[in-house]
Amino acid sequence: MNVLVCVKRVPLTGGKIVLTEDEQAISTRHLGFTVSPHEECGAEEAVRLIEQHGGSSTVLTLGPPEAEEQLRDAMALGINRAIHIVTDGAEWDPQASAAAIVAAISSAEEPYDLILFGNESADGGNYQVPIRVAHALALPCVTGIKAIEVQGGTARCEQEVAGGRDVYELPLPAVISVQEGINLPRYPSVPGRMRAKKKPVQASTPPRPESRLEMLRLAVPGGAGKQTEILGNGPEAAPAVVGVLRELGLVP
Repeated sequence: MNVLVCVKRVPLTGGKIVLTEDEQAISTRHLGFTVSPHEECGAEEAVRLIEQHGGSSTVLTLGPPEAEEQLRDAMALGINRAIHIVTDGAEWDPQASAAAIVAAISSAEEPYDLILFGNESADGGNYQVPIRVAHALALPCVTGIKAIEVQGGTARCEQEVAGGRDVYELPLPAVISVQEGINLPRYPSVPGRMRAKKKPVQASTPPRPESRLEMLRLAVPGGAGKQTEILGNGPEAAPAVVGVLRELGLVP
């Protein structure tokens, strides 16, 4: 079995996002980087499938030279090799990203039986890349998956829906995007990190196609803020507290 998992280098989730002065990019001066939580689960799923069925696994990313760190992290989990589509760090739109990934897949020495993605990246969250890749390669695709079982030439996938789960059976090769929670990613061991330093990374720098989308500006969503109402001081505040409790239906 030959599995490819695609990941993206994104700012650490939970950090404070600050924009550049021209509002065209995220200021990364004080940010750490990782891969999206969904994609961490995708890498773990690739390792588990190879452990179960045998074969080989590859991790791919499109990003700046520094993104090799994320590739090495994935290989420390047990991924065998890596493909790095090197960029200057500027964001590629989903159409350009998918085209570069399709080109890398098409030029691989051996065809992939399964191509895994995270359901969406933690920064852009546009959900488009796996579907665009599947369409370009004329492969079946299913998204938002919480369980995968490979049986022969078929992948059985489960997708959570209201009140239960939908089950899909896809002939391989196929494209699947997974959601966080499909598994619990392991922590890379020290020997795993040492082995990852010696694993091969195939790098290429394709030209960036002209974008069909025009970015006007980025905006950081405003927070709800803290709202505090002073009801009073000491015993005098008791009637106001009772009134609030009655409004909430907590006391008769």
